[in-house]
Amino acid sequence: MRRLLLLVAVGCCTLGSENAFGQDPEFSQFYSNPLYLNPAFAGSHQCPRVALNYRNQWPALSGTFVTQSVSYDQGVDALYGGLGLMVVSDQAGRGILKTNRVSGQYAYQGNITNGFSIRVGVEATYFQRTLDWSKLTFGDMIDDRRGFIYQTSDIPRGGSVSGIDISAGILGFSENFFIGVAGHHLTEPDESLIGSQDGSPIPMKLTGHAGAVIELGGGGPYSGGATLSPNIMYRQQAGFRQLNMGLYITQGVLTGGVWYRNKDAFIVSLGIKTGMFQFGYTYDVTVSKLANASAGSHEIGMMFNFDCQPKKRKFRVIRCPSF
Repeated sequence: MRRLLLLVAVGCCTLGSENAFGQDPEFSQFYSNPLYLNPAFAGSHQCPRVALNYRNQWPALSGTFVTQSVSYDQGVDALYGGLGLMVVSDQAGRGILKTNRVSGQYAYQGNITNGFSIRVGVEATYFQRTLDWSKLTFGDMIDDRRGFIYQTSDIPRGGSVSGIDISAGILGFSENFFIGVAGHHLTEPDESLIGSQDGSPIPMKLTGHAGAVIELGGGGPYSGGATLSPNIMYRQQAGFRQLNMGLYITQGVLTGGVWYRNKDAFIVSLGIKTGMFQFGYTYDVTVSKLANASAGSHEIGMMFNFDCQPKKRKFRVIRCPSF
């Protein structure tokens, strides 16, 4: 029954009425996937950086949602900012619906005062969405006693659709505070798989996020002393609204975090950072009506922050959580 309900939901969102909308995949470790959160983060570390993220949402359902991403970015002094490249792959219903995205990003950084800087980023994305019709099931395939034994009379549709997508974002930050806004799918490109008359535009997504880093003693910002980082993120896409509130606490190489996502889940995270490598694990404890059926969500994030030679032109580095 769980499998049937999920396939029906996927089918409705993909093939149903012109008023059906979907939302983008999301990552609980959004600061561990900075280019996905806001294109203005491109090159914010200054030195080369590689991020890898994996999320398995609702693994107890047979048609789980799995999202993977890999990104690379670095600062480029000659461009007064940084460049980034990101690849995202999302699968719904065990491969029934697949979405692949390749994004290139550029962010410009300017110092407003001695203590405050801004970054403005743009992103161009090529996307491809594919529907495997052979994996869908329909009501006329069901026998009351023997289950799915018939061939459907529904005419196969779907296939794939591709296009170009544009996004942008802005960040403002000082040594201990940061705030940002991002707008994704600004052109709302059509991703219809069945060629409906009015199409199926990707709804614009707006994201606002802010946070601070508070020293708890034990030395300067990079001495390994304890820090507390409260954060907030608000996201809106079509009729979907989400508010995340939480905090991270760091002591030496260890980081722990607790978040609340409105009416949906509590998020618990644990991370470790040694040298240029960091690793984080997050578990979403579902508190909605899906709690007994979903088994929560698991997420893994890894990041490699490489060293680089000092630059002639120095930019302030954003000091924000990485998990």
